[in-house]
Amino acid sequence: MNHQRVTIEQIGEFDEIVDVRTPLEFAEDHVPGAINAPVLSNEERVIVGTMYKDSPFEATRVGAALAAHNIARHLETTFADRPRNWRPLIYCWRGGKRSGSMTAMFNMIGWRARQLEGGYKAYRHTVIEALGALPGAFRYIVLAGPTGSGKTRLLKALGVAGAQILDLEALAAHRGSLLGALPTRAQPAQKSFDTALVETLRAFDAAQPVFVEAESRRIGAITLPVALVEHLHGAPCVVVEVAREERVALLLEEYGHLLTDHAYFREQLVKLTPLHGRERIEGWCRLLDENRRAELSEALIAEHYDPAYTRSTRRHYPKLAKSLHFAFQPMTGDALAQAHALLAQLQDLSAAGEAAESEAEAPRAI
Repeated sequence: MNHQRVTIEQIGEFDEIVDVRTPLEFAEDHVPGAINAPVLSNEERVIVGTMYKDSPFEATRVGAALAAHNIARHLETTFADRPRNWRPLIYCWRGGKRSGSMTAMFNMIGWRARQLEGGYKAYRHTVIEALGALPGAFRYIVLAGPTGSGKTRLLKALGVAGAQILDLEALAAHRGSLLGALPTRAQPAQKSFDTALVETLRAFDAAQPVFVEAESRRIGAITLPVALVEHLHGAPCVVVEVAREERVALLLEEYGHLLTDHAYFREQLVKLTPLHGRERIEGWCRLLDENRRAELSEALIAEHYDPAYTRSTRRHYPKLAKSLHFAFQPMTGDALAQAHALLAQLQDLSAAGEAAESEAEAPRAI
């Protein structure tokens, strides 16, 4: 094996991780903490790849010239202040010519640079393995409740209160429902979501429960790993109960941006025609056109969100029927105080359960 190559297990031994792939490749996903110093730009990679089909030699010659130019520019800018004893780890897609060229140049300068064996592809393999294994290492408590019940607010408050939380909607940049796209942030690529999820799970303490919202397999365009979904479906639940008027107010606040874009809102509502029929959808659209916001929110809650919640939870969460019900006031109450109250209730239930088990296991007098 080339002495300048190292395996994925050695990734933590270096001062800095340098991803030399194109900006587009880097944006889709990268090793956490890596910086991007492209050996070829997005356009240059396309040019070289197109040339390679006709003449591998010409493509390699042109690619080498472009790489040399870009590496020189990075030496003059990005890496100009790196000390003599700097130890970078360099990777590209498969540990090939792009990372090899930069590694060779850096070692000629005197830095102890190393190339990641297998490149990003090797790292991605470890992520896929972790997505299958890591979810089973933790105990989950699922916050269940229909859209508008403030589950996300309660989840965040639980985090502030010191509990471990897995905010899948934050990682996916989507609220999970049909209208859940965020106005100021696009969803990440699936690979980027997977990496962020694995990093989040690895930071958890397996001795403590992890609170998470009930989710379907998909959050917008993001797909959750099968292993995680299966463990969530089998986990104990807390049913979050919220008064109807608070749910309406919450929906108006969280989805208010949609009411300023009637065309987009209408487009999303029309997608529900196969489920609800043309007459009902036209009624919702009229409420939208007439700016009757509260009535539209109430109609969506009663006719779409609640029936969908009932169907989904009955099918996927078998422990829901025996779950703790928690009254929550997301709009008028103190979320943090309510989070502390929920944690206290769960602690009391856990203590009562342990006491009952001890009593059942105690030897009886003859």
